[in-house]
Amino acid sequence: MISFYRTDDRKIHEEGSIVPGSWINMIDPTMTEGELIAKRLHIDIQDLLAALDEEESSRVELEDGYTLILVDIPTTEIRHDKEAYTTIPLGIILTEDVIITVCTEETPVLQAFINGRVKEFSTKKKMRFVYQILFRVAALYQTDLRIIDKKRTEIEERIDDDTEDVDLIDLHALESTLVYFATSLRANGAVLDRLTRYKRLEQYPDDKDLLSDVIVENRQAIEMTTIYRDIINGTRELMSSVLDNRLNNVMKMLTIVTLIMGVPTLISGIYGMNVASKWMPLANTPHGFAIICMIIVVVCVVMLLVLRRKKLL
Repeated sequence: MISFYRTDDRKIHEEGSIVPGSWINMIDPTMTEGELIAKRLHIDIQDLLAALDEEESSRVELEDGYTLILVDIPTTEIRHDKEAYTTIPLGIILTEDVIITVCTEETPVLQAFINGRVKEFSTKKKMRFVYQILFRVAALYQTDLRIIDKKRTEIEERIDDDTEDVDLIDLHALESTLVYFATSLRANGAVLDRLTRYKRLEQYPDDKDLLSDVIVENRQAIEMTTIYRDIINGTRELMSSVLDNRLNNVMKMLTIVTLIMGVPTLISGIYGMNVASKWMPLANTPHGFAIICMIIVVVCVVMLLVLRRKKLL
């Protein structure tokens, strides 16, 4: 899908075709659509559709007549029947007259511009537009990181009540997501560093200030990722310790039950031996069976008291 936008008097409206100073937004374009735009604007089709490859790395390339900027942005996907976070490439191409964005799916980063929620936004000020996009990307990372930490908190609150193995799996998924985020954020940081050095890209003082803000926001997102990953690692270790402790308690209880039940089993086994009754104590005594049962009960009670005093029960 291809959409054309242009801002006039700080208001964005959709155009029917390519006009100078416009923004071309391409969402999962077909090869035919890509070839059409590439031929019209004299762009290499491989560069134009580079963002459609999920394995593409973040980078900046200066070509004849245009500049390609690739960054990773956060998004959600369904993994094991659950919503999970991942990253996808976003391509930004600057030509002399227009700016092009290419992505495999709709993203809140660009929807904010389409819906007019970004102040001081103009499709004619291409570098500022790029920095505003990158600023929204860093802000979206921070928002998703806070949601991830909230999910971790919900799992942590269940540790004392009904912690299950699935919680460990969920924590591992969150930790894996943070690894992806950290990798993407560092790559985006390298792109931002390159943008500060390229003289070919015309920048105004306000644009440089905005780029500095983007770099700060990206570094803050990296720090948040590191902190949350350490916290999740600690939570996972705590949960594993709790589960191990519960297993130890169960095994201890089963051992105590086995020990106590061994007394009546031992006595009944001795009296069940095929020997003459005259050699068995209380065999011919009136109420001998009841006396033996009482002895068993007393021995078991004494064992329980001893175990309790030793703090084993």
